[in-house]
Amino acid sequence: MRTGKLTAKKVDSILAGRVAGRYHGDGGGLWLVVSKRDESGRALAASWVYRYMLHGKSAEMGLGSAWDISLADAREGARVARQRVKKDKVDVLAERREQERVQRDARKSELARRMTFRDVAESLMAAKDPGWRNGKHRNQWRSTLETYAYPIIGDTEVSAIDTPMVVRVVEPLWLTKTETASRLRGRLEAVLDRARALGLRNGENPARWKGHLEHLLPQKTKVAPVQHHEALPYPDIGTFMAELREQKGVAARGLEFLILTCARTGEVIGCRWNELDLDTKLWAVPAERMKANKEHRVPLADRAIAILAEMREIRTRRQSEYVFQGAKEGSPLSNMSMLMLLRRMGHSELTVHGFRATARSWMAAQTNFPREVAEMALAHDVGEKVERAYQRTDMFAKRRQLSDAWARYCDKPAQGGNGKVVLMGAV
Repeated sequence: MRTGKLTAKKVDSILAGRVAGRYHGDGGGLWLVVSKRDESGRALAASWVYRYMLHGKSAEMGLGSAWDISLADAREGARVARQRVKKDKVDVLAERREQERVQRDARKSELARRMTFRDVAESLMAAKDPGWRNGKHRNQWRSTLETYAYPIIGDTEVSAIDTPMVVRVVEPLWLTKTETASRLRGRLEAVLDRARALGLRNGENPARWKGHLEHLLPQKTKVAPVQHHEALPYPDIGTFMAELREQKGVAARGLEFLILTCARTGEVIGCRWNELDLDTKLWAVPAERMKANKEHRVPLADRAIAILAEMREIRTRRQSEYVFQGAKEGSPLSNMSMLMLLRRMGHSELTVHGFRATARSWMAAQTNFPREVAEMALAHDVGEKVERAYQRTDMFAKRRQLSDAWARYCDKPAQGGNGKVVLMGAV
């Protein structure tokens, strides 16, 4: 096998561009490969490569940059590799890759030994921060982790977190603050999932509920049964609305607007004038203010338009981007203002959110509007994921009929529970 075809001087000429070509063989499987040149022909990228055949397959292994590795060193590297291939029948490229994998794993293990649960949790919160719609989620995450997790496992190597440690964090809260404990468990799971994705952990997640912690802790619904928002029975809505309209102030009008539009508290108090089109009786709530993170178009009944007219009069006296202005200049109505109004009216048993259930119960019991229309009126996702993909309309025309029918129903006190079914578009 002839080797030594190249000389140091010829290598310099190749790199300087005085000798053209991409592949330059030295013999014995050693090649100088120029992969990039500038306009004058000077090499910009060049490396030494050892090519070989093993078990009928060709392969090539890089030996280093032509500027970092001399011709003599490249020949020695090729000689050693050639001996391993020819004599020992070793796939030197596969061998190198395995060595590199072992080194990477060793570095990851070392990193895992240095990374604590707190380190990974902080990096996860930083990564999530742009996606959080408001500061409330950020504060809740940080508060629960700092209060309950960090004192116990915050400084523990994340690779060492196991099931008993997770139980130590969650179990003391499970019977007394079940909802907080459940959210904390989910956050622990998310942190440990991130650690695994970063290569800092192996195996199952010790904070996983399904098939794991569910066998160590009682079901959440057993220790803290779900409590639904207290809702007014729909036959009483007319009487309540008449009472509400006797109340003065922005909170009263905001609550009435909320009931008529079946909206959530945050959507109403955050309502801005630029979201409204009074000519077409439309309120377009932008995606960033919706729970489902997609725009929701709300048809406005005549009474809702009248409420907006009242709010516009207030705006002439106090300029604000918000429809329902708060006591502080330029701020919206407080998210507690409507709840406090209910208490002043002697309805402390009710919640603001419960009026959505009132409206939904009326839709189911007193109308024949399709379920999809009713659910869309409350900005709920309809159907399974595939079904939603094919649902290209928000059924706005039908929802306008439903909105007008609901507004008319709210105008009638003492309805009783056995009224006739309301047909689409009819009272």
